[in-house]
This record gives sequence, structure tokens and C-alpha cells, in this order.
Amino acid sequence: MANETMRIFFPLKIFTYPQYDCSEDEREDISPREAVAYEDQILAAIAKENRHFENDRGLVEYIHDEDLKEKVHSLYPSVEIVDGELWGVMTAGLKEPLSGEETSALMDYVCGQNSDGYGEGLEQRPIKTPDGEIYVSFWDSGNYTMKLEKDMKNNALDSGYSGPAMGGMS
Repeated sequence: MANETMRIFFPLKIFTYPQYDCSEDEREDISPREAVAYEDQILAAIAKENRHFENDRGLVEYIHDEDLKEKVHSLYPSVEIVDGELWGVMTAGLKEPLSGEETSALMDYVCGQNSDGYGEGLEQRPIKTPDGEIYVSFWDSGNYTMKLEKDMKNNALDSGYSGPAMGGMS
């Protein structure tokens, strides 16, 4: 069972299409601050998507590196409000601490899942909101960065923020 957790944060790309046109050229992006209003609907969609995992380990079942798979007990995607913006987050349950190289390998794996695996599947399914359908992507080819929780906190301290806030703004 997991002894500690590691959380990896990444920006989300959230968009909608106007009711009158479904052309990708007419897509409207939703900012991370605006996306906070849709947190509950996005969490429900992720929970529905997560029911497809074949075991209690989440995305770990697809890790090919056996040594890493041995140390990482579970890996689950979610979203979280950080400093008034909605971010994607992968929470890894660890059996034991990861080395720097293993942490990099896990982050590479998460990046791959976000761009081509889990995240791609999520992006292709509309999420119903009171304002219409939205699409959530865990990947943005234009400006994509991933940060460990400790790095998110360090960056946020520079702006006076005290840490991730679950389910609301701080």
C-alpha cells in the first residue's frame, strides 16, 4: 500500500464551441480562472472516466517500466483549484520515495498519458455544464509545463499564495 503521495500539476486547456457552429476555427477557449465555475462537472466526468480502470491502481496499470511500477502504487488524474485557477493534477501513491531519475520518468509517463492516453480520451468527450458543453484537455502543445506540488507552492509563495486549495479559492 502507498506510504506517501506525490502530486504533479499541469495546466488544462478548456474550450467550448458556440451553439451555432461546431467548426474548430470557432472554438472558444475558457481561461483557468473561468474554468473554476466548472470544477464540479469536470470532477464528475473524471470520476466517470476513472471507473474504466481495471484495478485499484489507476493509470499505473499502463506503466511499462517495472521498477517504477513497483514503487508507484497508484496514479489518478483530477483537477484542483490553485490560486484561483483550475489546474490538472495527477496524484501518485508511492510505496517508497522516488529518486530524481524515477521522478523524471514518472513525469514523462504522466506527460505521455496527458497528451496521448487518458487525457486524449477525456478531451474527446463533451462535459455538460449549465452554460453548454465544454471539452477538457490535459495537454496543450503550445505552452505545457508540469510542476511537482512543492514547486507549485514555491511559485505561489512568491505571489502570496499559501498552497493548493481543495474545492475553492484561497
